[in-house]
Amino acid sequence: MKKINLKTSQFLVSFILSLGLVTSLHWPLQASAQQAAVKGLPDFTELVEQVGPSVVNIRTLEKARPQNLNGSGMDEETQELFRRFFGIPIPNPGTPNAPRQAPRQGRTPVPEEAQPRGVGSGFILTADGFIMTNAHVVDGADEVLVTLTDKREFKAKIIGVDKRTDVAVVKIQATGLPAVKVGDVSRLKVGEWVMAIGSPFGLDNSVTAGIVSAKQRDTGDYLPFIQTDVAINPGNSGGPLINMRGEVVGINSQIYSRSGGFMGISFAIPMDEAMRVSEQLRASGRVTRGRIGVQIEPVTKEIAESIGLGKAQGALINRVEPGAPADKAGLEAGDVIIKIDGKPIEKSSDLPRVVGNTKPGTKSTVTVFRRGATKDLSIVIAEMEPEKVAKRAPEPEEKPKVASSFQGLGLVVADLTDAQKTELKIKGGVRVESLQEPALRAGLREGDVILAVGNIEVALAKDFVAAVAKLDKTKSVSVLFRRGDLTRFALIKPNS
Repeated sequence: MKKINLKTSQFLVSFILSLGLVTSLHWPLQASAQQAAVKGLPDFTELVEQVGPSVVNIRTLEKARPQNLNGSGMDEETQELFRRFFGIPIPNPGTPNAPRQAPRQGRTPVPEEAQPRGVGSGFILTADGFIMTNAHVVDGADEVLVTLTDKREFKAKIIGVDKRTDVAVVKIQATGLPAVKVGDVSRLKVGEWVMAIGSPFGLDNSVTAGIVSAKQRDTGDYLPFIQTDVAINPGNSGGPLINMRGEVVGINSQIYSRSGGFMGISFAIPMDEAMRVSEQLRASGRVTRGRIGVQIEPVTKEIAESIGLGKAQGALINRVEPGAPADKAGLEAGDVIIKIDGKPIEKSSDLPRVVGNTKPGTKSTVTVFRRGATKDLSIVIAEMEPEKVAKRAPEPEEKPKVASSFQGLGLVVADLTDAQKTELKIKGGVRVESLQEPALRAGLREGDVILAVGNIEVALAKDFVAAVAKLDKTKSVSVLFRRGDLTRFALIKPNS
């Protein structure tokens, strides 16, 4: 009895252990299967059904220039050369043994015909026929044809084109169209799945997918592009970039390519920027942008440290346009714009975007960093106009009054004459008469006008000498200088 109980007991233990083993093996397998299901590739079929009908094919036509008068493929002069030098009459196509052409005065010009110009994509913005696409798709076209997914074709009217952002709006005469949903670009994350629909190489309603590779990619003055690895090719331009919620977050616009085809890097215009542009195009047919009249350059780490800015941020002004809003507000070359209306200017490319998106006539506050301190200036934003080409003033022949030298920086400087100050439109500064190391190494040249040394403004040669005397000879020094119409910083490093 005890023996049987022992065997039974052993059997039960073995059985329980075996169940535990099976359970312990089965649980991870089940969990991993569920985990794989969660991390599996997304299914885009519902998105295609949802957004696909809103994507259109856009064909553009242009009027062909008058060619020959009889369809031979040659103009009259070429045909005359063939007759004179080879004795060959040029027949009309499809007309064997055709006689020589009639005299010029008896010919009737062939009417202009629209010829294919290009193929692109677009998407329906509103149910009453407004369609968004790229400016480069429709700009300059004589005729725009829009084909819907149901094969209906319409002639479209170009409402407006904005080349700076590469956004255009066209209109077709139709109602009840399936419009897209516009997504919130601020919610878009790097690594998120996205999809594109368009007409690459003229192949309608082609679907490709990938992920967001980067945001705020600087490839233009007014747009921080969305970078993706979605396959985009010629013909995709103007088509939508769609998130997994079926919302349009961008307009596929550019690719990086060495071959002309897709190489894994494509760029889309953020939809929030595109909508701002489209609203103005629909309202007035054009886009108005603000301007303040400055030329800028990036603030490098070396410049930021040398002027006491702390970190590389803002936009460094190297020229202020005379009479422009910046000039009237008191901005100066050498200022670093770090905020506009409290909005930080992290990098120089932020400035044209912030100012450009500000309505002309708006009174704004510009925060600048000038000679070691911040300063708020009031400015009225003007409307953008074509840039004026600045001409460099000729060097006056009047000789300088005083010359001073400082070999520690490798510079010999002189006071400016009154004529030089008038030509350059500045109140003071010293002119570089000659130079050697380390000023040469810093990129300075003869004729440059030094305005400040180490954040100390210099109006005369004696000011320059006094400022240099206060410097630490073992550290690099920033020099604000003027060359022609541009003002820049140079970093003079002491000889080691």
